[in-house]
Amino acid sequence: MDTATQLVTPAMDRAQQLRARRFAPRQLIGNLPYYAVLLGWAAVTIFILLWLFSGSLKSNIEIFGSPWAIPADPVSAAKQNYSAAWSTAHMGIYFVNSILITVGADLITVVISAPAAYVLSRIPFRGSTLINYYFIAGMGLPFQLILVPLYVLLVQIGLIDTRAGLTLTYVGVSIPFTIILLTGFFRSLPSELEEAGAVDGCSEFGIFWRIMMPIATPGLFTAGIFNFVMIWQEFLLAQLLLSSDSNKTLPVGLMGLRQTMQYNSNWAAMFAAVMIIVVPSFIVFVALSNRIMAGLTLGAGK
Repeated sequence: MDTATQLVTPAMDRAQQLRARRFAPRQLIGNLPYYAVLLGWAAVTIFILLWLFSGSLKSNIEIFGSPWAIPADPVSAAKQNYSAAWSTAHMGIYFVNSILITVGADLITVVISAPAAYVLSRIPFRGSTLINYYFIAGMGLPFQLILVPLYVLLVQIGLIDTRAGLTLTYVGVSIPFTIILLTGFFRSLPSELEEAGAVDGCSEFGIFWRIMMPIATPGLFTAGIFNFVMIWQEFLLAQLLLSSDSNKTLPVGLMGLRQTMQYNSNWAAMFAAVMIIVVPSFIVFVALSNRIMAGLTLGAGK
Protein backbone atom coordinates (compact mmCIF):
# COMPACT_ATOMS: atom_id res chain seq x y z
CA MET A 1 0.00 0.00 0.00
CA ASP A 2 2.92 2.36 0.75
CA THR A 3 4.33 1.67 -2.71
CA ALA A 4 1.00 2.56 -4.34
CA THR A 5 0.82 5.81 -2.38
CA GLN A 6 4.35 6.76 -3.44
CA LEU A 7 3.48 6.09 -7.07
CA VAL A 8 0.30 8.15 -7.12
CA THR A 9 1.84 11.12 -5.25
CA PRO A 10 3.67 12.54 -8.32
CA ALA A 11 0.38 12.61 -10.23
CA MET A 12 -1.22 14.59 -7.40
CA ASP A 13 1.79 16.97 -7.36
CA ARG A 14 1.40 17.57 -11.10
CA ALA A 15 -2.27 18.35 -10.61
CA GLN A 16 -1.40 20.90 -7.92
CA GLN A 17 1.19 22.50 -10.22
CA LEU A 18 -1.39 22.78 -13.00
CA ARG A 19 -3.81 24.51 -10.61
CA ALA A 20 -1.05 26.92 -9.52
CA ARG A 21 -0.25 27.82 -13.13
CA ARG A 22 -3.93 28.42 -13.84
CA PHE A 23 -3.95 31.29 -11.36
CA ALA A 24 -0.88 33.08 -12.72
CA PRO A 25 -1.35 36.90 -12.99
CA ARG A 26 -1.53 37.01 -16.81
CA GLN A 27 -4.03 34.21 -16.96
CA LEU A 28 -6.09 35.86 -14.23
CA ILE A 29 -6.42 38.99 -16.35
CA GLY A 30 -7.33 36.98 -19.43
CA ASN A 31 -9.94 34.99 -17.51
CA LEU A 32 -11.62 38.00 -15.91
CA PRO A 33 -14.70 37.78 -18.20
CA TYR A 34 -15.21 34.14 -17.23
CA TYR A 35 -14.80 34.94 -13.55
CA ALA A 36 -17.28 37.81 -13.90
CA VAL A 37 -19.88 35.48 -15.39
CA LEU A 38 -19.30 32.88 -12.67
CA LEU A 39 -19.44 35.54 -9.97
CA GLY A 40 -22.71 36.87 -11.38
CA TRP A 41 -24.18 33.39 -11.53
CA ALA A 42 -23.11 32.69 -7.95
CA ALA A 43 -24.60 36.00 -6.78
CA VAL A 44 -27.95 35.22 -8.41
CA THR A 45 -27.98 31.73 -6.89
CA ILE A 46 -27.13 32.99 -3.41
CA PHE A 47 -29.78 35.71 -3.70
CA ILE A 48 -32.46 33.16 -4.63
CA LEU A 49 -31.48 30.88 -1.74
CA LEU A 50 -31.56 33.75 0.74
CA TRP A 51 -34.93 34.91 -0.60
CA LEU A 52 -36.38 31.41 -0.25
CA PHE A 53 -35.00 31.08 3.25
CA SER A 54 -36.33 34.49 4.22
CA GLY A 55 -39.78 33.60 2.82
CA SER A 56 -39.86 30.43 4.91
CA LEU A 57 -39.41 32.60 8.03
CA LYS A 58 -42.35 34.90 7.25
CA SER A 59 -46.12 34.74 7.45
CA ASN A 60 -48.30 34.86 4.35
CA ILE A 61 -49.14 38.48 5.08
CA GLU A 62 -45.43 39.40 5.19
CA ILE A 63 -44.69 37.53 1.97
CA PHE A 64 -47.23 39.57 0.00
CA GLY A 65 -46.98 42.80 1.99
CA SER A 66 -43.22 43.13 2.40
CA PRO A 67 -41.46 40.43 0.32
CA TRP A 68 -38.00 42.06 0.63
CA ALA A 69 -38.17 43.01 4.31
CA ILE A 70 -36.49 41.14 7.17
CA PRO A 71 -38.85 38.64 8.87
CA ALA A 72 -40.61 40.20 11.86
CA ASP A 73 -40.89 37.03 13.98
CA PRO A 74 -38.71 34.38 12.28
CA VAL A 75 -38.75 31.84 15.12
CA SER A 76 -42.53 31.65 15.43
CA ALA A 77 -43.03 31.72 11.65
CA ALA A 78 -40.41 29.00 11.13
CA LYS A 79 -42.10 26.68 13.63
CA GLN A 80 -45.47 27.18 11.96
CA ASN A 81 -44.28 26.97 8.35
CA TYR A 82 -41.90 24.03 8.67
CA SER A 83 -44.38 22.15 10.85
CA ALA A 84 -47.10 22.66 8.24
CA ALA A 85 -44.77 21.55 5.43
CA TRP A 86 -43.38 18.55 7.35
CA SER A 87 -46.61 17.15 8.81
CA THR A 88 -49.66 18.67 7.14
CA ALA A 89 -48.19 18.54 3.63
CA HIS A 90 -46.57 15.11 4.33
CA MET A 91 -43.11 16.38 3.40
CA GLY A 92 -41.69 14.25 6.21
CA ILE A 93 -42.86 11.06 4.47
CA TYR A 94 -41.57 12.32 1.13
CA PHE A 95 -38.23 13.21 2.72
CA VAL A 96 -37.74 9.67 4.05
CA ASN A 97 -38.69 8.21 0.67
CA SER A 98 -36.22 10.50 -1.11
CA ILE A 99 -33.43 9.54 1.29
CA LEU A 100 -34.04 5.80 0.87
CA ILE A 101 -34.36 5.96 -2.92
CA THR A 102 -31.49 8.38 -3.52
CA VAL A 103 -28.95 6.75 -1.19
CA GLY A 104 -29.93 3.25 -2.31
CA ALA A 105 -29.70 4.06 -6.02
CA ASP A 106 -26.43 5.96 -5.52
CA LEU A 107 -24.72 3.12 -3.64
CA ILE A 108 -25.89 0.44 -6.08
CA THR A 109 -24.76 2.54 -9.05
CA VAL A 110 -21.26 3.10 -7.66
CA VAL A 111 -20.86 -0.55 -6.60
CA ILE A 112 -21.78 -1.73 -10.12
CA SER A 113 -19.93 0.97 -12.05
CA ALA A 114 -16.57 0.90 -10.23
CA PRO A 115 -15.45 -2.62 -11.26
CA ALA A 116 -16.92 -2.16 -14.75
CA ALA A 117 -15.01 1.10 -15.22
CA TYR A 118 -11.80 -0.51 -13.93
CA VAL A 119 -12.04 -3.38 -16.39
CA LEU A 120 -12.84 -1.08 -19.32
CA SER A 121 -9.95 1.24 -18.52
CA ARG A 122 -7.19 -1.07 -17.31
CA ILE A 123 -7.74 -4.53 -18.83
CA PRO A 124 -7.60 -4.58 -22.65
CA PHE A 125 -9.91 -7.07 -24.37
CA ARG A 126 -11.67 -7.39 -27.69
CA GLY A 127 -14.81 -5.27 -27.85
CA SER A 128 -13.89 -2.87 -25.01
CA THR A 129 -14.04 0.14 -27.35
CA LEU A 130 -17.47 -0.88 -28.55
CA ILE A 131 -18.69 -1.20 -24.98
CA ASN A 132 -17.34 2.26 -24.19
CA TYR A 133 -19.25 3.68 -27.16
CA TYR A 134 -22.34 1.87 -25.90
CA PHE A 135 -22.17 3.66 -22.55
CA ILE A 136 -21.45 6.99 -24.26
CA ALA A 137 -24.57 6.45 -26.37
CA GLY A 138 -26.47 5.68 -23.18
CA MET A 139 -25.45 9.07 -21.79
CA GLY A 140 -26.76 10.82 -24.89
CA LEU A 141 -30.08 8.96 -25.00
CA PRO A 142 -32.88 11.04 -23.41
CA PHE A 143 -34.69 8.82 -20.93
CA GLN A 144 -37.95 10.47 -22.04
CA LEU A 145 -37.79 8.21 -25.09
CA ILE A 146 -38.08 5.06 -22.96
CA LEU A 147 -40.83 6.19 -20.60
CA VAL A 148 -43.61 4.12 -22.22
CA PRO A 149 -41.68 0.80 -22.47
CA LEU A 150 -40.23 1.41 -19.01
CA TYR A 151 -43.69 1.88 -17.54
CA VAL A 152 -44.99 -1.26 -19.26
CA LEU A 153 -41.98 -3.28 -18.06
CA LEU A 154 -42.41 -2.22 -14.43
CA VAL A 155 -46.12 -3.06 -14.60
CA GLN A 156 -45.33 -6.53 -15.93
CA ILE A 157 -42.77 -7.34 -13.23
CA GLY A 158 -44.88 -5.84 -10.44
CA LEU A 159 -42.57 -2.95 -9.50
CA ILE A 160 -44.76 -0.05 -10.58
CA ASP A 161 -45.57 2.42 -7.80
CA THR A 162 -42.83 0.99 -5.57
CA ARG A 163 -39.67 2.53 -4.17
CA ALA A 164 -37.68 -0.49 -5.37
CA GLY A 165 -38.87 0.02 -8.95
CA LEU A 166 -37.90 3.69 -8.96
CA THR A 167 -34.55 2.90 -7.32
CA LEU A 168 -33.66 0.35 -10.01
CA THR A 169 -34.75 2.80 -12.69
CA TYR A 170 -32.41 5.45 -11.32
CA VAL A 171 -29.60 2.90 -11.23
CA GLY A 172 -30.10 2.08 -14.91
CA VAL A 173 -30.22 5.74 -15.88
CA SER A 174 -27.13 6.68 -13.81
CA ILE A 175 -24.79 3.82 -14.76
CA PRO A 176 -23.61 5.19 -18.16
CA PHE A 177 -22.53 8.56 -16.71
CA THR A 178 -20.87 6.93 -13.69
CA ILE A 179 -18.92 4.41 -15.76
CA ILE A 180 -17.65 7.08 -18.17
CA LEU A 181 -16.58 9.30 -15.27
CA LEU A 182 -14.80 6.51 -13.39
CA THR A 183 -13.22 5.15 -16.57
CA GLY A 184 -11.45 8.47 -17.13
CA PHE A 185 -10.30 8.46 -13.53
CA PHE A 186 -8.92 4.90 -13.57
CA ARG A 187 -7.09 5.62 -16.84
CA SER A 188 -5.24 8.50 -15.19
CA LEU A 189 -3.61 6.23 -12.60
CA PRO A 190 -0.04 5.09 -13.40
CA SER A 191 0.41 1.53 -14.63
CA GLU A 192 3.21 1.02 -12.08
CA LEU A 193 0.51 0.52 -9.47
CA GLU A 194 -0.63 -2.71 -11.10
CA GLU A 195 2.93 -3.87 -11.65
CA ALA A 196 3.75 -3.31 -7.98
CA GLY A 197 0.65 -5.27 -6.97
CA ALA A 198 1.51 -8.13 -9.31
CA VAL A 199 5.04 -8.28 -7.91
CA ASP A 200 3.55 -8.55 -4.41
CA GLY A 201 1.43 -11.51 -5.56
CA CYS A 202 -1.96 -9.82 -5.88
CA SER A 203 -4.56 -11.25 -8.23
CA GLU A 204 -6.48 -9.02 -10.66
CA PHE A 205 -9.26 -8.64 -8.13
CA GLY A 206 -6.73 -8.02 -5.35
CA ILE A 207 -5.10 -5.23 -7.37
CA PHE A 208 -8.51 -3.65 -7.95
CA TRP A 209 -9.78 -4.02 -4.39
CA ARG A 210 -6.63 -3.38 -2.34
CA ILE A 211 -4.75 -0.87 -4.51
CA MET A 212 -7.02 0.83 -7.04
CA MET A 213 -10.17 1.23 -4.95
CA PRO A 214 -8.50 3.13 -2.05
CA ILE A 215 -6.77 5.45 -4.52
CA ALA A 216 -10.00 5.86 -6.50
CA THR A 217 -11.85 7.23 -3.45
CA PRO A 218 -11.92 10.84 -4.81
CA GLY A 219 -13.41 9.62 -8.08
CA LEU A 220 -15.99 7.49 -6.28
CA PHE A 221 -16.98 10.46 -4.11
CA THR A 222 -17.29 12.66 -7.19
CA ALA A 223 -19.54 10.19 -9.00
CA GLY A 224 -21.60 9.59 -5.86
CA ILE A 225 -22.16 13.29 -5.22
CA PHE A 226 -23.19 14.03 -8.79
CA ASN A 227 -25.60 11.11 -8.78
CA PHE A 228 -27.00 12.14 -5.38
CA VAL A 229 -27.80 15.65 -6.58
CA MET A 230 -29.32 14.48 -9.86
CA ILE A 231 -31.48 11.76 -8.29
CA TRP A 232 -32.52 13.90 -5.32
CA GLN A 233 -34.10 16.55 -7.53
CA GLU A 234 -35.41 14.29 -10.33
CA PHE A 235 -39.13 14.76 -11.00
CA LEU A 236 -40.33 13.20 -14.26
CA LEU A 237 -39.59 9.53 -13.53
CA ALA A 238 -40.84 9.83 -9.95
CA GLN A 239 -44.05 11.49 -11.14
CA LEU A 240 -44.66 8.79 -13.75
CA LEU A 241 -43.77 5.70 -11.72
CA LEU A 242 -45.17 6.64 -8.29
CA SER A 243 -48.83 7.32 -7.54
CA SER A 244 -49.29 6.49 -3.84
CA ASP A 245 -48.68 9.26 -1.31
CA SER A 246 -46.74 6.82 0.87
CA ASN A 247 -44.16 6.29 -1.91
CA LYS A 248 -43.77 9.77 -3.40
CA THR A 249 -40.49 11.68 -3.29
CA LEU A 250 -39.91 15.32 -2.37
CA PRO A 251 -40.13 16.85 -5.89
CA VAL A 252 -43.44 15.06 -6.55
CA GLY A 253 -44.75 16.06 -3.14
CA LEU A 254 -43.76 19.66 -3.78
CA MET A 255 -45.74 19.67 -7.01
CA GLY A 256 -48.78 18.39 -5.14
CA LEU A 257 -48.28 21.06 -2.50
CA ARG A 258 -48.11 23.75 -5.17
CA GLN A 259 -51.41 22.58 -6.62
CA THR A 260 -53.12 22.89 -3.24
CA MET A 261 -51.96 26.51 -2.94
CA GLN A 262 -54.93 27.59 -5.07
CA TYR A 263 -57.23 26.47 -2.23
CA ASN A 264 -55.45 27.44 1.00
CA SER A 265 -52.81 29.96 -0.24
CA ASN A 266 -50.27 28.86 2.37
CA TRP A 267 -47.27 30.16 0.45
CA ALA A 268 -45.08 30.36 3.55
CA ALA A 269 -45.32 26.58 3.93
CA MET A 270 -44.47 26.33 0.24
CA PHE A 271 -41.23 28.25 0.83
CA ALA A 272 -40.43 25.94 3.75
CA ALA A 273 -41.05 22.87 1.59
CA VAL A 274 -38.69 24.19 -1.08
CA MET A 275 -35.99 24.71 1.55
CA ILE A 276 -36.46 21.12 2.75
CA ILE A 277 -35.67 19.94 -0.77
CA VAL A 278 -32.81 22.33 -1.53
CA VAL A 279 -30.85 22.29 1.73
CA PRO A 280 -29.73 18.60 1.82
CA SER A 281 -28.29 18.59 -1.71
CA PHE A 282 -26.73 22.03 -1.15
CA ILE A 283 -25.05 20.89 2.08
CA VAL A 284 -23.74 17.69 0.49
CA PHE A 285 -22.36 19.55 -2.52
CA VAL A 286 -20.71 22.34 -0.51
CA ALA A 287 -19.34 20.07 2.25
CA LEU A 288 -17.75 17.68 -0.24
CA SER A 289 -16.74 20.21 -2.92
CA ASN A 290 -13.04 19.61 -2.22
CA ARG A 291 -13.48 15.90 -2.91
CA ILE A 292 -15.32 16.71 -6.13
CA MET A 293 -12.49 18.93 -7.34
CA ALA A 294 -9.87 16.37 -6.31
CA GLY A 295 -11.70 13.64 -8.21
CA LEU A 296 -12.15 15.69 -11.36
CA THR A 297 -8.56 16.98 -11.28
CA LEU A 298 -6.97 13.57 -10.83
CA GLY A 299 -9.35 12.11 -13.41
CA ALA A 300 -7.95 14.51 -16.00
CA GLY A 301 -4.37 14.24 -14.86
CA LYS A 302 -3.01 12.05 -17.62
